[in-house]
Amino acid sequence: MRRPRGEPGPRAPRPTEGATCAGPGESWSPSPNSMLRVLLSAQTSPARLSGLLLIPPVQPCCLGPSKWGDRPVGGGPSAGPVQGLQRLLEQAKSPGELLRWLGQNPSKVRAHHYSVALRRLGQLLGSRPRPPPVEQVTLQDLSQLIIRNCPSFDIHTIHVCLHLAVLLEARPEELTPHVMVLLAQHLARHRLREPQLLEAIAHFLVVQETQLSSKKLVLPFGRLNYLPLEQQFMPCLERILAREAGVAPLATVNILMSLCQLRCLPFRALHFVFSPGFINYISGTPHALIVRRYLSLLDTAVELELPGYRGPRLPRRQQVPIFPQPLITDRARCKYSHKDIVAEGLRQLLGEEKYRQDLTVPPGYCTDFLLCASSSGAVLPVRTQDPFLPYPPRSCPQGQAASSATTRDPAQRVVLVLRERWHFCRDGRVLLGSRALRERHLGLMGYQLLPLPFEELESQRGLPQLKSYLRQKLQALGLRWGPEGG
Repeated sequence: MRRPRGEPGPRAPRPTEGATCAGPGESWSPSPNSMLRVLLSAQTSPARLSGLLLIPPVQPCCLGPSKWGDRPVGGGPSAGPVQGLQRLLEQAKSPGELLRWLGQNPSKVRAHHYSVALRRLGQLLGSRPRPPPVEQVTLQDLSQLIIRNCPSFDIHTIHVCLHLAVLLEARPEELTPHVMVLLAQHLARHRLREPQLLEAIAHFLVVQETQLSSKKLVLPFGRLNYLPLEQQFMPCLERILAREAGVAPLATVNILMSLCQLRCLPFRALHFVFSPGFINYISGTPHALIVRRYLSLLDTAVELELPGYRGPRLPRRQQVPIFPQPLITDRARCKYSHKDIVAEGLRQLLGEEKYRQDLTVPPGYCTDFLLCASSSGAVLPVRTQDPFLPYPPRSCPQGQAASSATTRDPAQRVVLVLRERWHFCRDGRVLLGSRALRERHLGLMGYQLLPLPFEELESQRGLPQLKSYLRQKLQALGLRWGPEGG
């Protein structure tokens, strides 16, 4: 079984993203400690590194022990010296003093001390009225200390160091496109929804618009479900789409996929990608299938979310199922998923005939669990019902028959949606863009969604508790059924 992405391990993890996150053949971002090395070694002058570290106050965080042997800060035989060094770093009066404390106490230095030193350096460089003078060699030496020691950092310390070393409220346009692309990939890959960093990428994209391949810079916004506050972000992307659509079809649909997740699809770009010329052009390319899948999803978004669109659409013969099976990320993490135990709970509670697992519904969304219920709330055997709601759902020439069928069919279709930990950004509160899009579209098609959040599932101790939890969830929707198991 492969290790979940974003977790520390002896080897760099392989990419396992779903189709909505990256194009075929797209390179995966480096491991976190490689990312930290690149970002710190990219700085060549005190002015530039000072700009990077002129940071606003960051939220206090618990800098826990390294998984490579650090002892907890609050306990153990070495807790006293370790805490003492932390206090010295927090009270340092100059960058040179910071460096001396780190360099003269190698036996007491732990991984988290470097993030403490970076935070204090940012405070010193941002002090008023006059920050202390900083020699270039001091900054370079501190960077080299972190670069040399970051292989021993745990994932949390690496992320803290990245956050502190790369925060830009200064001049992000001074960084190179290569560094910003690495940052964008790192945020997307590790589900880090950091508003300040994302705003810096958006500003960089606007400032460097004419010199960039923008696909990789746009990727984290859709994946992390984050619409920047930068006012020129959308006008900039519309100009890029108008300029590149004819020469970079895969980049064009990748950008549109991100905008689709953000519910910001520009009509002009849709007119272009649904035009016969564009569709005929991509049909002869190596990426034809993945582009058609993207276009099929965009067509679904137009159908469900853009009632005012009157332009061309993807012809029916060109449409393919969007996601005909669970995404790669779910298959890779099946060992950690709650799907099997939820399936067993439903089997014992309802019986095997009254739910379907991993059923793909038109236009191609894979559901976790689907139930059919009568208008009075009785759960019905799925084999006696058509489990699919008609698509397209609204009255239109190609959907008139389907609409009339809907009025004659009072049965409800209930979709139980597993919300696993990796379906969210790392803060655990915001669904990833692809997940939010899937739930939004299923709801607009008429399916009644019953989310099962990972926090609630993880709190159930054993199958009896889980069955009780599922019973309460289903009854809260007004559903009823016969004796358990039948």
